[in-house]
Amino acid sequence: MTGYGRGECSQSGFKVTVELSSVNRKQSEITLSLPRQLDMFEAQIRDVLNRQIGRGRLSVRVCIHSGDGPATARLHVNVPLAKAYARELNRLAKELKLTGTVSIEQIANAPGVLQTDEDLVDADFWPAVEKALGKAMAALLAMRKREGAHLEADLASRVGALQKSVTLIRKQVPQVTERFRAQLLERIKAAGLESPAPDDERLVREIVYFADRSDISEELTRLGSHFKQFEECRKSNEPVGRTLDFLAQEMNREINTIGSKANDSTISREVVNLKAELEKFREQAQNVE
Repeated sequence: MTGYGRGECSQSGFKVTVELSSVNRKQSEITLSLPRQLDMFEAQIRDVLNRQIGRGRLSVRVCIHSGDGPATARLHVNVPLAKAYARELNRLAKELKLTGTVSIEQIANAPGVLQTDEDLVDADFWPAVEKALGKAMAALLAMRKREGAHLEADLASRVGALQKSVTLIRKQVPQVTERFRAQLLERIKAAGLESPAPDDERLVREIVYFADRSDISEELTRLGSHFKQFEECRKSNEPVGRTLDFLAQEMNREINTIGSKANDSTISREVVNLKAELEKFREQAQNVE
């Protein structure tokens, strides 16, 4: 399901911004972009996302900068560390009997001596990240919920079309055996043979065999059960995307069986309609959470 959400939170002079965007995908995939200072929170962020997003390709972008804006970030000097570098470098120069003194440039270029605001972020900053993430997630879920309502209406219309075709097939079923009986008697007559009596054992046996072979009552009953399960999914507050996938597979199985057993042009035509509507249902179901 598609959606977008953005959240911000400030703490200790810093501002965290989280942007979430999702697109339709059958499985779940999370792409996370974090600044170096917030790498420590990757696992926690993924845990939060996985608890609330079960399907879709989710892109996450997290930014951090000082409260006055990223262009005005302040620079800090780690004085104790700079003194330590100077002391140790001078000591090393004496031991190696090197001439000259340690320059300010050498000390300033030493790792950790010069720091920006962002370099001072530590594990205590998680509450701000979590709050910004929560705001972005709330906006994303609200947008996905609106899309979900449209998907639900579309899926319901597909199921309605399926039910209409099943109703037509049910009405046609009793006529199939009677038509076979009439066609069988017509073939016997066309062959110049004596027409059997209505209760002729051979005629009755042939009709019963045909009726048993072409019986689709079980398949129609199971389709009706799948339609009811769809209605239960509509009432559920839990993710139902994978359940709808399964229902589509099972409905396809029953429809194929009906098609293979059908010995009637009307039923065959409705089977084509069933397959067409079911394919649209399956495509949409893959977008549901």
